[in-house]
Amino acid sequence: MLYDLHLHMGYLYEAPPSGARHLLRVMPISIPDRQRLIAGSLTVSPHADERASFIDFFGQQATSILFRSPHERLDIRMQARVQVETPALMADLSPELPKLREELLALRSVAADSPHHLISPSPRLPEDAQIAEYARKLITPGQTVREIAMAICARIHKDFTYDSKATTVDTTPKEAFRLKRGVCQDFSHIMIVALRSLGIPAGYVSGFLRTIPPPGKERLEGADAMHAWVRIWCGKSTGYIELDPTNNIPATSDHIVVGYGRDYSDVAPVIGVLKSYGQHQTIQSVDVIPLKA
Repeated sequence: MLYDLHLHMGYLYEAPPSGARHLLRVMPISIPDRQRLIAGSLTVSPHADERASFIDFFGQQATSILFRSPHERLDIRMQARVQVETPALMADLSPELPKLREELLALRSVAADSPHHLISPSPRLPEDAQIAEYARKLITPGQTVREIAMAICARIHKDFTYDSKATTVDTTPKEAFRLKRGVCQDFSHIMIVALRSLGIPAGYVSGFLRTIPPPGKERLEGADAMHAWVRIWCGKSTGYIELDPTNNIPATSDHIVVGYGRDYSDVAPVIGVLKSYGQHQTIQSVDVIPLKA
């Protein structure tokens, strides 16, 4: 699929910050045999006093911006054209859990794509006994790693209710698990904690998801949103697969990757600090527009 992407993130401040520094991660990445960034631009208003771009440890493009002068609002706009293919889901060659542990022990790489980065607790994802017990109850003897991952994905989709008002960006997996409600970030974080508790390397994927309007209805501009799903290492023969617990599906050509990380903290679209006080209003809109190839 060929897409044009348009992202707008806006911040309106009650008290203009006298200075601010932000780190932006919103540009889709290129992935061999999966996704190609054809062209992309990132604009910021007001004009930043300093701006620098770099590729982070996990291979994602990040842009640092610095403001020294007061500003009443901040507007971030990203435009990109991306070619996306559906990842091939081959025959299940993933091992059972004991064999997976052996394969992990034999793997010496600590490169960016190494599963060793995705097996231990990470900044937002500590171990959780309740989630671990939830995961243990879902596995049966003889299951492969891929079967386990798909079973946990399906059960989270069944047991949890999508509710955009139930949680915030700072809600912990423990709290979202207690509520049994949340959004894609919450579902993905819970699934990652569950898989790691079993010894299965799992990480966070940030990106965009094309939404398809109901039959007979026109697509609404700005109705798409940033999305999150899970990346799972299924052994040396299978490698990584990606599952979307919010929708209980494997990642398809409708899933556009912005970045990979251990959890949301590695791929947050905007993080930073500012000198100010009071509240601020936020605006976010995303258009994922399919094009004829």
